[in-house]
Amino acid sequence: METVHIKSISQSHQLMGVAKPKHPLFSILRFEDVPQYHVENQTRVVFDFYQIALKINCPGKVIYGQTPFDFDEGVLSFFAPKQVSLINPGLLFPQSGWLINIHPDFLRSFPLDKKITEYGFFDYAVNEALILSEDEEHAIETMMKQIEKEYYLPIDNFSQDVIISNIELLLTYCNRYYNRQFITRKTATNNLLINVEGFLKDYFEKSAINKGLPTVELLASEINCSPKYLSDCLKQLTGRTAQQHIHDKLIEKAKEKLSTTELSVSEIAYELGFEYAQSFNKLFKNKTNLSPLEYKQSFN
Repeated sequence: METVHIKSISQSHQLMGVAKPKHPLFSILRFEDVPQYHVENQTRVVFDFYQIALKINCPGKVIYGQTPFDFDEGVLSFFAPKQVSLINPGLLFPQSGWLINIHPDFLRSFPLDKKITEYGFFDYAVNEALILSEDEEHAIETMMKQIEKEYYLPIDNFSQDVIISNIELLLTYCNRYYNRQFITRKTATNNLLINVEGFLKDYFEKSAINKGLPTVELLASEINCSPKYLSDCLKQLTGRTAQQHIHDKLIEKAKEKLSTTELSVSEIAYELGFEYAQSFNKLFKNKTNLSPLEYKQSFN
């Protein structure tokens, strides 16, 4: 498979067949102005800059959870620098929408330089895009138009400040809408929670010796989503992250074994996937304020 490494926004514009960007570190495009072309072979693409894409009237569907949604609902996708994207043969650009390109150097010395790395949705998978309601789509379009308007004005000492302020506002609204999506897409999110509980229950009921402790990455892989999306979704649904869910289930199973079996603390630690019993002791006491032995003795 071919890998294309796109290091600059200018290079990206050239490959898309559009005019050079007005600023080397920032650009905004309308998809209707981008020529359509077909990809013949699956291609791996790596960008060195952030991308925010609002897709409207795009051929095909996006999968959210286990449910397909038409692109014409309005879909926002986010990509961080160095992320690997797979482009499949026959790709078509959306018929309308916007694409924002932001090089990290454009944000240097601005608070958004750090804040943008804290938005989890830049680490979500493509199939975890933000699906907008009609009102939300109109709000995002209004902000896109304001950024576009500023982009085409003559550059002055305030241009960068104004554009970055508008990007920050856009991302704040996106964060708000993502949290709304976790709540309103109840079927998909509830299924995710059921799958998490089912996987962890099965993992700890079968001896974890030689398997080790389950990780957030393993859990996310098993239920077909990205680790960051999993944690953010669980946090919104339950108030606890994926790592906390793993620890909760582990402690629950540890208490069961300590109270109902004759196994030693070390044997229970190894069955739960710990390489060292000391690590189990430390985690258990941190979560319960009792050592495993103290907890076991309380049932004698």
